[in-house]
Amino acid sequence: MSPATILRNVLRVLIPLCVASTVYLYLYPVFLGCAFPLPPQEANKTEPESSTAAFQDTLRQHVISSSNAAPFRLLALGDPQLEGDTSIRNYNRESFPHLTWAIRHLTYKTDHPSLRSRLRQVVHDLVDVFFDDIPDTAESIRKRIDLFGNDFYLAHIYRTLRWWTKPTHVTVLGDLLGSQWIRAPEFNRRSSRFWNRSFRGGERVPDEVAAYPAEEYELAGLLGVEDENAAAWRRRIINVAGNHDIGYAGDLTVERLERFERVFGKAAYELRFELPITDPTNNATIYDAEKNPGSDRLAPELRIVNVNNMNLDTPAADQNLQDKTYTFVNDVINTASAVEFTGHFTVVLTHIPLYKPEGICVDAPFFSFHSGGGVKEQNQLSADASRGFLEGIFGLSGDPNAPGQGMGRRGVVLNGHDHEGCDTYHYINQTEGDERQWRTTLWETAKTGQYPGKPGLPGLREITVRSMMGGFGGNAGLLSVWFDENAWEWRFEFANCALGTQYPWWFVHIIDLIAIIGLVLYGILQALAAAGFDFENRPKVPVPKIEISEHSDDEQPVGNGNTKKG
Repeated sequence: MSPATILRNVLRVLIPLCVASTVYLYLYPVFLGCAFPLPPQEANKTEPESSTAAFQDTLRQHVISSSNAAPFRLLALGDPQLEGDTSIRNYNRESFPHLTWAIRHLTYKTDHPSLRSRLRQVVHDLVDVFFDDIPDTAESIRKRIDLFGNDFYLAHIYRTLRWWTKPTHVTVLGDLLGSQWIRAPEFNRRSSRFWNRSFRGGERVPDEVAAYPAEEYELAGLLGVEDENAAAWRRRIINVAGNHDIGYAGDLTVERLERFERVFGKAAYELRFELPITDPTNNATIYDAEKNPGSDRLAPELRIVNVNNMNLDTPAADQNLQDKTYTFVNDVINTASAVEFTGHFTVVLTHIPLYKPEGICVDAPFFSFHSGGGVKEQNQLSADASRGFLEGIFGLSGDPNAPGQGMGRRGVVLNGHDHEGCDTYHYINQTEGDERQWRTTLWETAKTGQYPGKPGLPGLREITVRSMMGGFGGNAGLLSVWFDENAWEWRFEFANCALGTQYPWWFVHIIDLIAIIGLVLYGILQALAAAGFDFENRPKVPVPKIEISEHSDDEQPVGNGNTKKG
């Protein structure tokens, strides 16, 4: 069988496998039915439509550009953690140092008292070549390939979901890079990979758009309106500062914060988006100090607050930086709408999750400190810092006599850090009197018990988005927020979409490469055959001819050619 025939038979099996696996990989959100949750289409319905309806609506957007999708759709990506050269074993040194030393010994470029000791050291170095240098070099090569592929694995998630689900906004919830301890050159290399590979096409939020909380502010855009500003927000990435980007409170310095903000955008700011109301009857019910002072309805507005919560807990390495963070949080609180009014919604984006007792999520509360003071590591915020979010930013209260009966403002908290992810509900029971305290349960439990919105039970949902790293399934979060004009309040829902580990991604691209090489070789063999080269009719090796004697069995030839009777 000729080489061309063998190769053709192999390709008959390989090409269908390549086509099927590649189509699945590059359309994985379609096959998995991933879509942003769809707002209810019936007037009196509050729950989102089914996942099937959401998928069909997403498909409709690609076919006829018509959609009932939520006006705010946030693609939330957690903890990409781009590693770099410092994770390579033989980084910044030669690959075979022991071989170099062996050569130096043999060429008398080292000091040894005798030839015997010199040869002994050469033998030791050669042994180390096999047990140290070769394994280190092999692992370093593997790691370099892994880093290169991981950049494009993350890029595949971002690019594919951005194309299919059509988000209006994108956020990366901290730990963009893999270490806060890297020097400036390595930081610049990883940052370049972030923007030019993993999140190619994305843009940082401009400093002039990332506003500081104030009583008088400019809108960052309008929701549900297709214009140049909406197109710009689809390209922008709201980057949250994580511990591997700038460090925990005990590690955070001005230099680390400045280099992060220079490349990825400000670490603390707010964005305000307004949703236009087209119904004149509903518009007439909105609060106006002169025309309608008795209304408790505000113009529908969604507020995104990007909080750097890396140095909320103490002790901190730089007290001035911590003071600025607390000032920012206080200004967020002071510029928020009064809790008695409806129509506003707050999305808090941060990195470290709020406090929750052990057993709720995978990560239990954990704190460690530097020997000289300063937070070295933490899995969650402290209970006091978490209460600042719940009671401060969202205005929730265990006191039923508090403004708005303590039910607070509508909103949600999104964060990363816990790579496993977790979906929880924080609440406080006002009927417990002086014994009341903040509690946390899983969101499904709270939903089953109908905790959200129940009188006397203020609460808030917190979503810790599972990491998009391959080891955690390449996950992405899909947050939909829409406005219910009948109730005059915002509602939201969240879904996950996971590509899977990085190994299938590698497998698909490797077999695709093999198939392409096979096709090229097959084409070369066919071209050679057309040019006259015949691989099937190869020259034959001559077989020696054996003559059979006609003498009878009882006759044997003798030396002179005569026969002799037996």
